[in-house]
Amino acid sequence: MKREAVAHLKALLGLSERRACRIAGADRKTVRYQPQRAPDTALRGRLRDLANERRRFGYRRLFVLLRREGEPSGINRIYRLYSEEGLTVRKRKARRKALGTRAPILVEARANARWSLDFVHDQFACGRRFRVLNVVDDVTRECLAAIPDTSISGRRVARELTALIERRGKPGMIVSDNGTELTSDAILKWCAETKIEWHYIAPGKPMQNGFVESFNGRMRDEFLNETLFRNLAHARDLIAAWVTDYNTARPHSALGYQTPAGFALHLTTAIARPAALDESSARRAIAQPAPTGVNDHRAPVMAG
Repeated sequence: MKREAVAHLKALLGLSERRACRIAGADRKTVRYQPQRAPDTALRGRLRDLANERRRFGYRRLFVLLRREGEPSGINRIYRLYSEEGLTVRKRKARRKALGTRAPILVEARANARWSLDFVHDQFACGRRFRVLNVVDDVTRECLAAIPDTSISGRRVARELTALIERRGKPGMIVSDNGTELTSDAILKWCAETKIEWHYIAPGKPMQNGFVESFNGRMRDEFLNETLFRNLAHARDLIAAWVTDYNTARPHSALGYQTPAGFALHLTTAIARPAALDESSARRAIAQPAPTGVNDHRAPVMAG
């Protein structure tokens, strides 16, 4: 502020630098100082490339990606360059804040403890609409399946779940809303045959299915809104590639900026370890600490 005041006095009143500094109470060395920071051309270029490749990533996730590549800079430096390059992500709309308290839903810290299902909708370039059935593991946050089609019935959902169980194993519970496909006779019969508990959330309470709702939001914000689909085959190819990237490359803030696949592997290893070698496993948080430099202080959120 003093530097601007000195410049204002010199320009408006024609005062000398010495007198303007005396009036503004500024040191002449401070006024004359020119920053000697390095241009950081290569780092700026790589940061722009990552931001253009992942348009909905903020500086924290970009920082994690740069650290994976061996960049030693701290998060404050990355944030400064991120701001100077004008890469700030524009928020699409404000989300309503929940009021009151919620009872937490306790989930065992292991893969397949609980799956969540929901649909997300989009359209092709021709205007024809299609939908995607998303299946998410609530503990590891992996996207287990993202199935696009123009129509997905209850029988189709049952077939896809059967195929998924053959690949991954049976879940302890499945959570979904009360959509007609998910409350159909085909699903009820499938649950009776497979002896899998299916929990339906309260009508009009999507926050009770918050894990898959959060995933749907990320999918829409980072992928669906940024992509134009030509046809169903094109959509299937791009969605499969995005799911692979989501599971194996995208840093997940709820998992301490690990990838879902990496966290699932870590969790499986921790569970397989003998109890005598890991006495604190029962008290360990599911999410690991964030990488050095990432400020992960946020208000705790209860699921359900």
